[in-house]
Amino acid sequence: MLSQMEEPNQSIPSGPYFDDLTVGQLLSPAPPVTIDTGIAAAYQTISGDPLTTALSAPLACAVTGTPGKIVNPALVMQISIGQSTVATKRAIANLFYRGVVLNETVRMGETLHTTVQIRGLREATRHNDRPPRGLILLGIETIRVEDNATVVQYERCAMLRLRHEEIATGHKDNLGEISHEVELNDWSESAPINWDISPLHSLSTVNWAIGETKTDPMRDTVSSALELARLTQNLALIHRDAATNDFNQRLVYGGHTIALAQASLIRLMPGTATVLGWQSCDHNAPVFEDDVLSCRHTLLDQKESNGGQIRAIRTSVNAERKGTDVGTVLDWRYVTWGI
Repeated sequence: MLSQMEEPNQSIPSGPYFDDLTVGQLLSPAPPVTIDTGIAAAYQTISGDPLTTALSAPLACAVTGTPGKIVNPALVMQISIGQSTVATKRAIANLFYRGVVLNETVRMGETLHTTVQIRGLREATRHNDRPPRGLILLGIETIRVEDNATVVQYERCAMLRLRHEEIATGHKDNLGEISHEVELNDWSESAPINWDISPLHSLSTVNWAIGETKTDPMRDTVSSALELARLTQNLALIHRDAATNDFNQRLVYGGHTIALAQASLIRLMPGTATVLGWQSCDHNAPVFEDDVLSCRHTLLDQKESNGGQIRAIRTSVNAERKGTDVGTVLDWRYVTWGI
């Protein structure tokens, strides 16, 4: 069996490692992906997300004024994150996302292309009981190939292995702070301008007071984790091969937990038309296949915008593993728009 740090075939690039990277570097991009009905159907079987504008073509047409379903914003992010893993094949973990702004609505049949730039590098404190590692801050932009429009921009931070463990890199960049506070005034111009969300009034929306937390009575079990990694072209070894991490089992890709968390929110808030962006998203602990996830959603704030309500949501996800609650695995703050 190959050790964690051996190369299975030296002719096949398996990096980059932390010490291969430089600030400002642009990574070779992943192949563009056309999101078709097959990809959307596969994603739906894994997430079960009931976002109506992504499920019903007649309803999406009535709301957006354009024929055809939209692509679930969560699936747009799944593809974008997967394409960004050209930088994180050797990741130990993904720590956070921040400043996710979904600028454009993506429709079925459109093609996404993602560029990834290194924005910061910081070597972690070395410990005798584990190999050296470092944090990388990535700037990610995904465009729609058909018109070159920027679909989404954000940053994410991952932890990578070093190729040359004996050499200190000296990287000490300040990777910045994560702002968890959602200022809805900053999102007022993000709601779709020409959408008519009146058709969504037929959906039952639970009354929800600002500051109130609701727990989804339906827990959900993580399944098909490997399939989601493959579907989204996620190249991180820790999601494909149990021998590449310290847990001796595959880590579930963090976007999988986010997918189930969004599905949970939409079940409780079915009048949601779309997701506008993420303020922050922290992965507090690893998730594994067959974990049972429970979601708590807090309405942080809301205000009227373009005929609907933009809402700041905080979602916390706990995992039960083999009958034991292992605590919070996700802390996610994001902005939705709907009735």
